[in-house]
Amino acid sequence: MANVARAVNIADLREMARRRLPRAIFDYVDGGAEDETTLRENRRAFEEVTFRPRQSLPVQNPDLRVRVLDHDLAMPVILAPVGYLRMMHPEGELAAARAAAAAGLLCVLSTVSGHPLEAFRAATTGPAWFQLYLLGGRDAAAAAIERARNAGFSALVVTIDVYVAGMRERDLHNGTPQLLGNNLLDKLPYMPQVLARPEWLIDFLRDGGIHRLPNVVVPGEGPMPLRDVSTELFRSSFTWDDMSWIREIWPGPIVFKGALSADDARRCLDHGAAAIVVSNHGGRQLDSSPATLRVLPEIAAAVNGRAEILLDGGVRRGVDVIKAICLGAKAVLIGRAYAYGLGAGGENGVARAVQIFRTDLVRNLRLLGCPSVRDLDASYVTPPRR
Repeated sequence: MANVARAVNIADLREMARRRLPRAIFDYVDGGAEDETTLRENRRAFEEVTFRPRQSLPVQNPDLRVRVLDHDLAMPVILAPVGYLRMMHPEGELAAARAAAAAGLLCVLSTVSGHPLEAFRAATTGPAWFQLYLLGGRDAAAAAIERARNAGFSALVVTIDVYVAGMRERDLHNGTPQLLGNNLLDKLPYMPQVLARPEWLIDFLRDGGIHRLPNVVVPGEGPMPLRDVSTELFRSSFTWDDMSWIREIWPGPIVFKGALSADDARRCLDHGAAAIVVSNHGGRQLDSSPATLRVLPEIAAAVNGRAEILLDGGVRRGVDVIKAICLGAKAVLIGRAYAYGLGAGGENGVARAVQIFRTDLVRNLRLLGCPSVRDLDASYVTPPRR
């Protein structure tokens, strides 16, 4: 494992993860769809925003606390759902849950996770949300929702931007479908990248190799194989009509993830959104979608306080969190940022990623002359171009 304490920023954790993981595993997290235009645009939008600081104001201990859907968080950062983190490290989602709880944060579990949702919920003393795909059909999804409710998850995150898996060309170049398949001959051309990472390979084999998806239990078939996810996404994609039966099973808060326009945000409100995540799936679905930070002000204005606004996509530094809050978000979700930490050093790596964000936030709020994240508003920034 890398010495994650030496990581100064998220880019350092990314490089540590790249050195430890097989190319197919690293690129699964790191890459985007097609030409990766949206992946780059998410970062470019943050880079275009400039600050308007209040100079010479003494801010000693800025208050990072925020309340999201009745959860008190130590800072406005939420660990996003990332599919099958168990491939990056055997502890996977459990390591993320423990690190989030230790930091006073919220963690969201993906349907496509390597550990049972009950184990994830038991791993954290803090709040937890469950992110829903309809993999395996309505009966399988309904069973997962019921399990999440019984386990004590406090919100259901419904992802609205996945009707088919995006064209992630890195995965095809790296032979990811072949490596997940059963044909040994098909795997052979892609095995050198795996053999080149013996530390990861030993951990992977000790963990029992590729596990089925414990939270997608298809009636009569059992847990779904990981290799079937892309096909099943196409067969079982979410539509707004599904909200009628989902609401019958889940009485709690609904968070819709994937809004990129005021129209879709209003549609989320029509279906009872408690919160809306402005998200383009980290640039992994429809390439040339707009950067989330660019559409955030439009969506915040359309929602106008009727639901809480969250944002993900491209968040790598504390200044990114500040910029998102100034432009209308209550908090941000980080995915790749903590996944790099997990790939570099397990739970310690996730904790280091979280610590980097906290340190960044404290330093930059002091430099801005802002005593609290709750005091941030558009007057502190010059927004990005549309």
